[in-house]
Formats: sequence, structure tokens, C-alpha cells
Amino acid sequence: MPLPDGGGEWPPPVHAPVLDKMTEWSAWYSGDANQLSVYYGGENADAFDSVSRARIINRPSQYRGGVVGKLARWWWGQPTPQGDRRTKIHLPLAGDIAAVSSRLLFSEPPTLAVDHAPTQAWLDELVENGIRADLLEAAEVCAALGGVYLRTVWDEEIRPEGPWLSAVHADAAIPEWRWNVLRAVTFWRVVAEDGKRVIRHLERHEPGAIFHGLYEGDCDDLGRKIPLTELPETADIAESLTDGDMIETKVKSLTAGYCPNIRPNRVWRALPAAANLGRSDYSGVESFMDSIDEVYASLMRDVRIGKGRLIAPSSYLEDLGPGRGAGWIDREVYEAVEMLGGSDRMELQAHQFAIRVADHLMAIEHLQNRIVSMAGYASQTFGETGDVAVTATEVKARERKSMTTRDQKAQYWGPFLGARLQNLAEVARMHFEREDIEPVRPRVMFGDSVSEDLLSLAQTAAALRQAEAASTKVLVTLVHPDWDETQIDEETERIREERGSIVGDPFAIRPDGATIQPGDPDEEPVEDAA
Repeated sequence: MPLPDGGGEWPPPVHAPVLDKMTEWSAWYSGDANQLSVYYGGENADAFDSVSRARIINRPSQYRGGVVGKLARWWWGQPTPQGDRRTKIHLPLAGDIAAVSSRLLFSEPPTLAVDHAPTQAWLDELVENGIRADLLEAAEVCAALGGVYLRTVWDEEIRPEGPWLSAVHADAAIPEWRWNVLRAVTFWRVVAEDGKRVIRHLERHEPGAIFHGLYEGDCDDLGRKIPLTELPETADIAESLTDGDMIETKVKSLTAGYCPNIRPNRVWRALPAAANLGRSDYSGVESFMDSIDEVYASLMRDVRIGKGRLIAPSSYLEDLGPGRGAGWIDREVYEAVEMLGGSDRMELQAHQFAIRVADHLMAIEHLQNRIVSMAGYASQTFGETGDVAVTATEVKARERKSMTTRDQKAQYWGPFLGARLQNLAEVARMHFEREDIEPVRPRVMFGDSVSEDLLSLAQTAAALRQAEAASTKVLVTLVHPDWDETQIDEETERIREERGSIVGDPFAIRPDGATIQPGDPDEEPVEDAA
């Protein structure tokens, strides 16, 4: 199916509810109060580009005098009265949630393993060249928008060593599904914008081919198709086209894939165009995040109005001369009032409003714990227990909910990443003459997000050795979880060479329970003193 010839609403109307919800999640993820004001209240519209603003439904109930409407009941949906300065503040908890999700998955690089040595060396090279950083970015966006795309990109001029993976955010893609499998996807971006004139670049991935098109339209309409050479941003792509607007990938698999954050998506489960998309960590907690911002703003209001004041008659003030008014020694603490009837018989009065710090912080803590829990994490993951030295086992026990959510997300990321790396190997083999690489799907093993300290691992290894419950290779793997298979085998062999025969092993135990003492010339077992 080729790219559209031009004209028609863009993005397609069937995806409008999806993109509108992603715009809301994007506003929370951004941590930008202006974007929240745009989405919920229509204020500060310059925070979004014109295309994004066009996706936000006009909500007249948000403006001054409106009393109805769903979003008008949100705190961020209440407009600032005319003449007042905006005092709304935002706690960027949503960004923290997405970052924590990413770190739980990829704080340590995943282990990529295949049984083919040259391919394994190529995978190790990918890890060393920074694929972990790309995965950290993709996983954070995935948690925020409910999913993320990874596409295979290659450019011999920029990276002559081979292809790489590039993340595409879910709000810049139009997917097509067959059953629950992605069969094609169209990525789009705004390349140029001049008033009402908007130029979009569409990139469509199908099995065996990638299509590129440039369109000139407006905020809502795709417009007419124009040559890729019209703009320098797409001129290089035109040189790579082999058949009209197509680039032949020479591989059968799709050069793009989608990883859901968590399924099912409760919001779109009945919408065919979006039923296979994942759900955001923010899904269902938007109102709680709105409330916590309201409480924080209330706390800061208490701070502002809680400033101490001395009420004094204006006649008490020092006359600064004709036309210059009157002054006071400390202008921060006084407030002048005109007395009725001109009387100035009034004592100085001190006024100090209470700042309800404890009440506000208690409400903020409760809301934060609810938000974090509903998003699938333990409050300890966000440092609520303070920096107390505990073992990794204790950390995992305290953060069991976070670890469970991590394991759930890993069930999607493991097969997805394996398929993307297999496609990457196919492209490297076909376009970079890497005949030594076998396009097989690697095994993806996620690192332990909470590492045990070396002393604990050594004690565990000693106990397993004493109980004869593990081989030397297993013990080396336990103590060095970050080592690859080659390093483990080499270290195992070195240990065996240093130990020599079983006589030199102080931990060796015969089946009858006797311990062999090192250096015993007769190698006779000595009864264990215990």
C-alpha cells in the first residue's frame, strides 16, 4: 500500500482520540506548566506548535464565565482571572515515573546472547557503542506514551560501520495491525512551518520496502505531494530512492517494530485502530496528578499570604515631602490604612496568617503514594524511606511492587528487542556486506536493577561450595553477573589451574564427610573437627 497522493485530514480521523490522549500524557510528561495550561485550559497556546494545538479540542467552557464541561472541573482547567498573575505550579512527578521505569529496565545493559561467535562479537560491539543509551530513551518514552517504536536506520556516510536502532515516539506514528501483529506503520514529522503552511514528511515501513513522501498542507490537511528535493532535510533521501518513492530494504521482515508499555489498554480496548497499543503509566492517575499540583499551589499561597504585617494609620508614616508620600523604617512589615473620620487613634496591630505546612505536606505525601502505587511502583523506589544502607535483598523485598512491574514490562521488551536486533543483523548483512553475521534472534537477558554487594555474593558462593551445590562455573557466574560467557570460561579455567588437583582445595569434601587438607602428601582424608 503506497503513501497517500495528498489531500485529506491528517492525522487520520480514526486516530484522533488516540493522539488527543497522547497529547495529554505528553503534557504531563513534559513537566511544563504551559503545556498543561494549553491542554486543559486553552491558556499559553504558544507552548505547543500549531499542529499540536490543532489536535486539542476547542473547549469554550474553559474560559471566563464557563461553568460546565469535563475539563473545566480540573484544577489545570480553571483559567486565571483577568488581572491576576498566574500562581499555578507543577510538580513533575510524571517525568520521574517514566525515568524510574526506564532505569528499572536498563540501568544495567541487557545481556544479548547467540550461539554464533561472530554474531556474538557484533552484538557485544553494539552494547559497547551505546545501544543502552538508546534503550533508556525508548523505555522512558514508552512508559509515558504507552508504547514506543524502534526502526532500523542505516546511512553509510554517517555511520559506515553499520545500521542502528532509532526510537520514534508513539504520537508520531500511524500503525496498521493484522490480528495483534504490526504489519505496517507510517511515521510523520513536521519539517517546516510558516503560518498556516505546514510541510510534513511521511515515512512508511512495509515488509521489504520503506516509502518516503513530502506534503505541503496546513494544520489539519495533509495537502499536496511535493518532491523530496524541495527541502534540504529530505533531499538526501531522494538520492536513495530506487523505485518512485520507495527504498528497497532487501529483507523480508519489517524494519520497524512497536513495543507496548503494558497491555491491555483500558481506554482503547474497543477501538480497533488502537486496541493493540499499550497503556501509559499515567493512565487513570491524571486527576491525582492534577490534585497534587493544586495542593502544592495551595501551600505556596499560604506562604505568600502568611507574611507578617503591621497595620498602622497612614498618619504614623514618615512624610517624604510634597508629592512623595510617606515611608516607614521597614516597608516589608507595615500596611497603611486610612482611618474613618480622619481619626488616627489606633494602636499598631500585628497580623500573621498560619502557614499550614504539615497539613499540606501530609496531603501531598498521600497523593504521591497513591499516584506511584496506581502507576505500578513502590514508594521506596522514589526514595521515600531515605538513604539507609540496606542489602540488595532487602531493597527487593521493600520494592516488590516495582520489581513485579519491571518483570511485567520485560515480558514485552525481551521478544521485541530480540526481533529488532535480528532485523538489524539482516540489514547489516545485506547492505554492509557483513557475511559473518547470522541473522538469528538473540536471547535477551535483563540485568539486575539492584546489584548485590561483592561480600554478599562471596558469602553465598562459599556456602554453595561448602554444600557442594554448585560448580565452579556457576559460582563464577554468580559472583560476576556482568561477565559474558567467554570471561566466565576463562576465569573458571584459571581457578582450576590455580587449585590444581582436588588436594589443593580447602573446601573439598569427600562423600564420607572428611575434609582433604592441602599439602597432605598422602592425600588421606582428615575427619572434620565439627
